[in-house]
Amino acid sequence: MTLAEPSRGAAWLRNFRLSGFALTALLLIVAALVVLAPRFKTLVEQRQQLAQLEQQVQDAQDQVDELDEEVARWSDPAYVEAQARDRLYYVYPGDVSYLVIDDDGTPEAEDELPISDSIQTTRVDWVTALLSSVYTAGLTDATPQQLDGTIDSPTQGSSG
Repeated sequence: MTLAEPSRGAAWLRNFRLSGFALTALLLIVAALVVLAPRFKTLVEQRQQLAQLEQQVQDAQDQVDELDEEVARWSDPAYVEAQARDRLYYVYPGDVSYLVIDDDGTPEAEDELPISDSIQTTRVDWVTALLSSVYTAGLTDATPQQLDGTIDSPTQGSSG
C-alpha cells in the first residue's frame, strides 16, 4: 500500500512555521480591528445620514425652485387669464363657451372639481343685516355727527 501524495496546499501548510513576531503582529492587527470596528461603523452611519440629509435639502430646494417658477407664472396676467378660462370656465362677455362631455357624461377636463348643477347660496344673511341697520338708524337718538364719531360724548346731542 502506498499512500497518496499530499496536495500542494497541504504541503505548504505543513511547512508553514509561525514565529513569535508574526504571531504578535497578527494579534495586534486583530486587536486594532476589534477596537476600530465600532468607530468605523459609526463613521459609515454618520456618512449615510449626512448623504440622506443632503438629499432632503436638495429635494426641498428643488421644490422651492418649482414654487418660485409657479409664482412667476401667476404674476403674468395672460397666464391668470388662461387659468381662469381653463379651470373656472370664465369667458368674456359675448364669447360662446362649449363644454364637451365624454360618453360617460362627465366633462373632459381632468383634475378639476365637478361642476355643480345646483344654485349655491351665500353664507351671509344680508337681509337681516340690512333690516337691523335700518331699525337701528330709525330708533337711535344720536345725531349724524355722533354716529360719524365726530363728537365723543353721545349724550351731548340727545338733550335738547
